[in-house]
Amino acid sequence: MKKKFNYQKLYLALIIAFFYLPIVYVVFFSFNASRSLTNFTGFSLRWYQKMFKTRSMMESIYYSLIIAVIATVVSTLVGTIVSIGLSKSSKLVKQVVTQVNNLPMLNPDIVTAIGLMLLFSTLAIPTGFGTLLLAHIIFCIPYVILSIMPKLRQLDDNLAEAALDLGCTPIQALYKVIIPQIKEGIVSGALVAFTMSFDDFVISYFTTGPGINNISTYVYATTKRINPSVNALSTLIVIAITVVLLFANVLPMLRERRKNNEETA
Repeated sequence: MKKKFNYQKLYLALIIAFFYLPIVYVVFFSFNASRSLTNFTGFSLRWYQKMFKTRSMMESIYYSLIIAVIATVVSTLVGTIVSIGLSKSSKLVKQVVTQVNNLPMLNPDIVTAIGLMLLFSTLAIPTGFGTLLLAHIIFCIPYVILSIMPKLRQLDDNLAEAALDLGCTPIQALYKVIIPQIKEGIVSGALVAFTMSFDDFVISYFTTGPGINNISTYVYATTKRINPSVNALSTLIVIAITVVLLFANVLPMLRERRKNNEETA
């Protein structure tokens, strides 16, 4: 009997190739000795050396990291507080705030970007590091709230009341009872916020000022000329993300395995 061809595996292989071959291409040509992006002339680290010597590129990395970290911390704190407050609010208030929170995620980025740009212009706020950071905080908060709210819906309302009955102050009940129960949602929201901030281009382009570029706006400014150092920068970002993902997935597995070994011992 002739074996039936598996089109699902072929479809999956094509999807994987579509997403990952461009990344492999960029990584491969980041080690090219020449400026060519089509002809590999030999292995070299010259573009990595040039990347670290290019001040504008290093500044873009610095601004991307510092803005992403600050935006993540602030948006996570604000999003967590708002989410906990919403969980204790009336149904009407919860529905209204939830719909308002969903608007920035449903709107195209260009609409949010132009809106923020007009807001800063109307208030006569000079664009620069401050406006860029504020814009990132604003569009990161909804993603944090969206990540935390499902965890709060699963939380038993009697836990906080039980903690208060046992002598905890409201602040103690918050960080000893509620936050440990929703920490997975908080971590997920923080990771999403960092990723969205570090990766953003459209909103950054409309809210930044002269001399302030993150990685995305810097790369856009260099697209009109061949710059293999961008390949080196992209490769380092891919490696960093891969390492973080490996730690995020492997460490819980090792911790679970150790816990199972201790239980069976």
